[in-house]
Amino acid sequence: MQEDTALFETLKRVTTDSIATVLLKMGLRNQWVRGPMPLKVDQPRTVGRAFTMRFIPVREDVPGAVPKKLPVNRDAVEVMTAGCVAVADARGITGAATFGDIVVARMQKRGVAGIVTDGAVRDRNGLLQIGLPIWTVGITAPPPATQLMLVAWQEPIACGGVAVFPDDIIVADADGVIVLPSGLAAEVAAAGLEQERLDEWQMEQIKRGVSLSALAPMPKDK
Repeated sequence: MQEDTALFETLKRVTTDSIATVLLKMGLRNQWVRGPMPLKVDQPRTVGRAFTMRFIPVREDVPGAVPKKLPVNRDAVEVMTAGCVAVADARGITGAATFGDIVVARMQKRGVAGIVTDGAVRDRNGLLQIGLPIWTVGITAPPPATQLMLVAWQEPIACGGVAVFPDDIIVADADGVIVLPSGLAAEVAAAGLEQERLDEWQMEQIKRGVSLSALAPMPKDK
């Protein structure tokens, strides 16, 4: 959507640190996703609407659970919209992958903006070559079916201890991942830019030799 384009361009100028500060001032204390870190530290700040995926521990007695009858990654990928960020609730399980390079290559072809998982991924070299921004807890070799099955998508999930609803806005950078409630995103973006200006001004003062205790409020004309 055109509205998303302008909003996302603004959010790409705001660090997750500043967003976390703004959200704290608004009373939201649990929006930073604990665990996932960037697969590659210099991958770009990524912004997009959440496409949620819910994994549970595999149950071999469930008809079709192994290898494929319940909804699986490959089915979910085909309904992802361009620009979304896939957010996977893997319950912190890292002994099996939530994504590998073949699935990720297809996601990139469909225009997915990035991936966030509180589980693991596999095929590190392949993923790095594909270049899709990924935030993950770790790297593993076993495929999902050894420990996980994907049972639903586009419903509320928990990822890294944070509630994530479909179409929440995800901002992810070198410091991690933060979740913005869709209805607050525009307000957060505007306040986030102001927080960035304040941080830059304070850093300039520190570089000039001003002590932390002597930092005065930023002049309104800055």
